[in-house]
Amino acid sequence: MSRSAHPAGPRHADVLPEGHYSAPPADLNTLDPKVWAQTVTRNEDGVLTVGGITATQLAEEHGTPAYVIDETDFRARARAWRTAFGHDADVFYAGKAFLSRAVVRWLHEEGLNLDVCSGGELATALSAGMPADRIAFHGNNKSKEEIERAIRADVGRIVLDSFQEIVRVAHIAQELGKRQRVQIRITVGVEAHTHEFIATAHEDQKFGIPLAGGQAAEAVRRALQLDGLELIGIHSHIGSQIFDMSGFEVAAHRVVGLLKDIRDEHGVELPEIDLGGGLGIAYTSDDDPREPHEIAKALTEIVTRECESAKLRTPRISVEPGRAIVGPTAFTLYEVGTTKPLDGLRTYVSVDGGMSDNIRTALYDAEYTVALVSRTSDAEPMLTRVVGKHCESGDIVVRDAFLPADIAPGDLIAVPATGAYCRSMASNYNHVLRPPVVAVNDGASRVIVRRETEEDLLRLDVG
Repeated sequence: MSRSAHPAGPRHADVLPEGHYSAPPADLNTLDPKVWAQTVTRNEDGVLTVGGITATQLAEEHGTPAYVIDETDFRARARAWRTAFGHDADVFYAGKAFLSRAVVRWLHEEGLNLDVCSGGELATALSAGMPADRIAFHGNNKSKEEIERAIRADVGRIVLDSFQEIVRVAHIAQELGKRQRVQIRITVGVEAHTHEFIATAHEDQKFGIPLAGGQAAEAVRRALQLDGLELIGIHSHIGSQIFDMSGFEVAAHRVVGLLKDIRDEHGVELPEIDLGGGLGIAYTSDDDPREPHEIAKALTEIVTRECESAKLRTPRISVEPGRAIVGPTAFTLYEVGTTKPLDGLRTYVSVDGGMSDNIRTALYDAEYTVALVSRTSDAEPMLTRVVGKHCESGDIVVRDAFLPADIAPGDLIAVPATGAYCRSMASNYNHVLRPPVVAVNDGASRVIVRRETEEDLLRLDVG
């Protein structure tokens, strides 16, 4: 099936304006497995299928826009992380990437732990049956109510983020007659090669207690003196969407140096070290992420080498992949509403979602790819900008991409690698309804987070 082309912006590489794109791909009908979930393919009509279900069927049954998550792929990635680190380490899925009760159950069944950073995430985890001792509670400003709930539930660890929180958690634990297992989050002064808003280990930001100036060492002294706390380790997180392991090497060196100082001063060897998450995924074909077994091998070797040099027992390692598990497992399915060619520039393709379901492009200048998924096309590549329906010029989903020149209203397009930080950061800007999350597996689909309705919006409006 093909459609006639309309007047459009530039199509050939030698006349393209400057942008964030590579040269046009040789075949727009080919799906790069690097950026799509593992069961995604095209059928004989060129229609994308996932989990044995076509994109057109998903649109008919669940509407658009919709987040579509491949359960098989999610479980396989979770299992790969669990297997890579083995029984001598802990893998905590970072719930902030995307969390729902179905996801919690998948994690539990695949043997992963869970990292939460709010009372809502904790409530979701507990309601879905995640054992509390497999939950870590994060956050730079936990409320008294959140801390009390976590301690009452007997969560496995609370990550302390400030001097005030050390005292606050200890006091609440003592009031409840408990001794809470804790880690102290430190900032190690590592500049991760990523966007400044997702780099989290330099000193000038809100997370953690700086290693510089002896502040982290003082935090350890205070924690060890408080009866309500059981200090089990040190936590470090250097940022997100990272491909280069050198930052982790520097971070591990500095964290182990702190462990050595703790042993020398207090005669205590802390049993755990958490190196956080932040490993990158492929949003475009240009990205080259590492496999879980490579990451596990590298991190284990780094920590072991540093501990041997410091004459310390190697602590139990924890990691916190979130994006690396859920990011590649999902795509967002949209319907094209209008197309607007701008001569000499590009064609704007407007879809029925936008920055309310994917804020990352506007917030982080994130790059994505996109594909026509409801049919095949032999039309030549056309430079496009995929935009949403919101009243913002910055409402961009894919800044620069190539789609067939015959793209038209009613076509379905899909943006891959949207499993992380899309639904979890979604909003109701312009009172647009948040899309559903649809899980597919073995030829069946089911809604795991339903689409919002106007009644949902109005129910909160009590004026």
